Amino acid sequence: MASRYTRSIGFGTSPGINGKGNIMRVWFITGASRGFGALIAEAALKAGDAVVATARDPSTVTARLGSHERLLATRLDVTSEAEAHEAAGQAVKRFGRIDILVNNAGYGLLGAIEEASDAETQKLFGTNVFGLLSVTRAVLPHMRRQRSGHVINLSSVGGYTGYPGWGVYGATKFAVEGISEALSGEVAPLGIKVTVVEPGFFRTDFLDDSSLSRTAQVIDDYHESVGKTRAHAADVNGGQRGDPRKLAQAFLKLVDAQNPPLRLPL
Repeated sequence: MASRYTRSIGFGTSPGINGKGNIMRVWFITGASRGFGALIAEAALKAGDAVVATARDPSTVTARLGSHERLLATRLDVTSEAEAHEAAGQAVKRFGRIDILVNNAGYGLLGAIEEASDAETQKLFGTNVFGLLSVTRAVLPHMRRQRSGHVINLSSVGGYTGYPGWGVYGATKFAVEGISEALSGEVAPLGIKVTVVEPGFFRTDFLDDSSLSRTAQVIDDYHESVGKTRAHAADVNGGQRGDPRKLAQAFLKLVDAQNPPLRLPL
């Protein structure tokens, strides 16, 4: 299917044309070693696109995705502005452009508002909000030069409804929603699209210890509210109804759209 990314890209270090004879889209995906990020990267590679898959440890990317001429696994701690610019530069050096930015890196924090310490809150915002901003600022100059691109930010159903126990995490996603809406208006005249994706409950590792932090402090008075949320999270982990592979396919359809939506609940 033809898309708005079918502008010619250079050869040299960029493959330019994939094995199917189509001009590739170049994806830049944060947090690509597991979860949604890895599945989106796999789907994009299978579709014949090029992928810049980032993680704090690039070896975890290649362990999951393998080696491929259309795959660049590179280090990126999203809380480092310098690493964000370095990774974006490596992407353009390798493939010539960045068509799609997927701000996927992030994690959850489970606990009552009062239970969350300043340090826990600041660390969460550092990754989920300020990290997203750093990566976006690093990629946008390349998209502005191209006068094309699509920024896709991962939010959550918790980005528009607050839930007991998810207040601080939800606040980071409320921030992502506002950032995305404002950014959409800013870059639209430059040919750049913005979509904020709002996943519901999918069978990923989000509720595992690898992706979910819990407040160090637990206050007994919140047993009837936040305590129930903690118990529910443990009960449903691994049995969520959403199929994450279908979400990855939805991303492929999203980037093919001529007029993608600002918000996409899934």
